Amino acid sequence: MKGAVILCGAAVTVLVALYLRFSYTEPLAHNGRHKSLLRAQRNPGLEREIMERHGDMMILLTSLLAGSGEDGARGEDQLLPRAMGQGALGCKDLTYISGLQYVGSGFTKLVLRGTLLNGKEIALKSVHNGGNDVTRCVRRYGDLTGCGTLATYKLHKEVTLLRTLRHPGIITLHGHCYENSIAPDFRVTAMLELGSPLEMIQLLQTPWEKRFKICLELVNLLHYLANSPMGSIALLDFQPRQFVLVDENLKVTDIDDATMEELECKTDKDCALEFPSRTFAVKCSKAGRCTGINEKRNLFNAYRFFFTYLLPHAAPPALQPLLLDIMNATGDLRYGINETLEAFQNVLNLYKSGMNHRRRLLYLKDYMLIEGYRLNETNDGYRCWPSYNHRGCVLSVHNSEEAAEFCSKNTNCHHFIIGHQRTWTGRLLATFTSSTHKLIPDVNSRVYMKKPSNVKK
Repeated sequence: MKGAVILCGAAVTVLVALYLRFSYTEPLAHNGRHKSLLRAQRNPGLEREIMERHGDMMILLTSLLAGSGEDGARGEDQLLPRAMGQGALGCKDLTYISGLQYVGSGFTKLVLRGTLLNGKEIALKSVHNGGNDVTRCVRRYGDLTGCGTLATYKLHKEVTLLRTLRHPGIITLHGHCYENSIAPDFRVTAMLELGSPLEMIQLLQTPWEKRFKICLELVNLLHYLANSPMGSIALLDFQPRQFVLVDENLKVTDIDDATMEELECKTDKDCALEFPSRTFAVKCSKAGRCTGINEKRNLFNAYRFFFTYLLPHAAPPALQPLLLDIMNATGDLRYGINETLEAFQNVLNLYKSGMNHRRRLLYLKDYMLIEGYRLNETNDGYRCWPSYNHRGCVLSVHNSEEAAEFCSKNTNCHHFIIGHQRTWTGRLLATFTSSTHKLIPDVNSRVYMKKPSNVKK
């Protein structure tokens, strides 16, 4: 592992060098009297803010560099920013980006999507000169260039964190570009994997299993952040808009407001964790820190922005008591992230094992089985909610008995088809129909038809 430490230490050094090169590139103004170029004078207040941001970045980079040595505070190569590797994207790649489209923008940054020469689509994140962060600064100081520089520190921090933190729930950084003279419109740019925005209203219309997966992935991410090599990390701007879906997997994409520092304190009163609807007491440790406050902040935000909306609705009846326990325990912060992850894993194991469904064959006996066929249900009018197919009725089932139970309890359902497709938990996908359709040979499918005596007219 020593070689890895040396490599990562070099990566930190390169990152520091790139950062310093950019941060000291200041605009030049023409001096007519002496026919020379001078450093442009900035507003003292703006200069002070820039220096404060610069100091914060140097503290972050220095702490990472200190951790690269064997005698460092952590002494672990996992603390260090990853070397981007031979396939990393750089400034030159930006000149060949095509098909630029607007994706979204926030307080500080603008996100576009574009296509590389190899046809791969990526996300491009840069400072948003029309965003509130820059425009407020310009109104105050009247310096667009200086305000852009100030805002860029957030992007520097985000790139550094993305190169350091390693987890499937964190967006992948494909490359970055500092001080780009080749493509000046992209002076400082992070190049990321492309995801789709998290739309909560749309998620509420998806099957419970998909919504549970998103909550479980969020819990796994928060467990990592609570135990990261950089210490316990809080996402201060914790909102659904900070997350995206990449191949239906949840990833956080905006981490410039993350903090690794837990609040300093003298008494427990200094550690009050306040939300719009609740305030929680956190103990002040002997070391003078509100220990655990970052973990608790993340967990309660997960409860109020994700669990409340995605967990309980249309959940399997047998799992609802367990989900209610999770909701109550996280809503009151009686659970920490370890207990929450354990509770989620317990629900997942029960769901995958089929223990949430009775094993006695009470309904399947009322159906005829036709092996090796499926139905042409393209124009079937039968609908159910929530469904994996919004134009029909497709649900996940543990076995054919569970599918038969659903069909038997719905008067308009007369048949169901089970094929080879499975969900992420291994459950089968079943398609339910209301009308008789043409049988189509399919060795991977089987059709279950209600016996005539059981069809209600």
